[in-house]
Amino acid sequence: MSKQKIKNYLTVIYLIFSIYLFLLGIKLISISFGLASGNRIIELMHNVSNPFVGLFIGILATSIVQSSSSTTSLAVALVAAGTIKLNLAIYIVMGANIGTCITNVLVSLSHITRKQEFEHAFSAAIIQNFFNLISVALIFPLEYFFGYLSKTSDFLTTLMKNIGGLKLLKPIELVTEPICNLTKSLLGEYPWIIIIIALFLLFYSLKNMVVIIKSLVLEKIRRIFGTYFFKNYFRSMASGIVITSIVQSSSVTTSLVVPFAAARILTLNQIFPYVIGANIGTTVTTLLASFSIGSPLGLQVALAHLIFNVTGIILITPIKKVPVFLAKKLGHYALKNRLIPLFYVIIQFFIIPLIFILTFGGK
Repeated sequence: MSKQKIKNYLTVIYLIFSIYLFLLGIKLISISFGLASGNRIIELMHNVSNPFVGLFIGILATSIVQSSSSTTSLAVALVAAGTIKLNLAIYIVMGANIGTCITNVLVSLSHITRKQEFEHAFSAAIIQNFFNLISVALIFPLEYFFGYLSKTSDFLTTLMKNIGGLKLLKPIELVTEPICNLTKSLLGEYPWIIIIIALFLLFYSLKNMVVIIKSLVLEKIRRIFGTYFFKNYFRSMASGIVITSIVQSSSVTTSLVVPFAAARILTLNQIFPYVIGANIGTTVTTLLASFSIGSPLGLQVALAHLIFNVTGIILITPIKKVPVFLAKKLGHYALKNRLIPLFYVIIQFFIIPLIFILTFGGK
């Protein structure tokens, strides 16, 4: 075997190792935020009093725990316990769709010191956010005035309520759980140390991934992506659905394309259908989970989540240039002023939800 081939194999192995560190970093961020928040998320959801508060609680809770699945599952549990009403849980799920986009943005910030990469990375990170914001703007009124999601999901739940017994394989947890458990046992009382470790792993792995991707033959990678994953709009969407269903996390799926966008292997037009496919994929996971527990309320919330995302795709696909344009524009402005992404994260995911919850949460 030639030295060049050995070098290429070692490079691929190092890329796989970097991807593992990336996945571990995302998982540790979720764990650390969960440890730091304690029971505050549950207390937050107990304060749901109207649809708008539910929406912003969904955004804030998911931004804190870094997992829309955790927020959705908790909302289902509270509905089953009679703590909150089903329709309010649906608004929390809508908010969770927006809140889950914070992981992508945090991932893109690892490129902030490298101008040529950052604009593309940040634009790729926020395109899903714009899709979800537009979806909420269009579908929230349909649910508020007509009960669109509640009634449709109730009808489908009646048809599917006898489905049960499916179990899930969670490959991401299988490969990261041992180290995550060890970290929790050693540093469980110090979540901020875990956050620092997680951010180091995330930034270190992403820097390596971009360097390795660029060191490989870019044209070959482009051909592979173009042929198998991003050949056209529907194949790209299907890739997002399938990959998210396998890895059980839309945050992981969508964050993985950020370094490819930074390396200019993928364009926003290719990424857009992929990330909306990831939105569908994460609801497939929730649906399978609800089948395994056999809870009609859990199934209805999962179906409402699926209907929300499918409806968003139907409504926004004809105007897909709008979220692509907005993502490009904001990415361009972020390149001119690096404080914009930081303010974007803090204001959208924390300050606005907190102000709204504190103002209207008790009413």
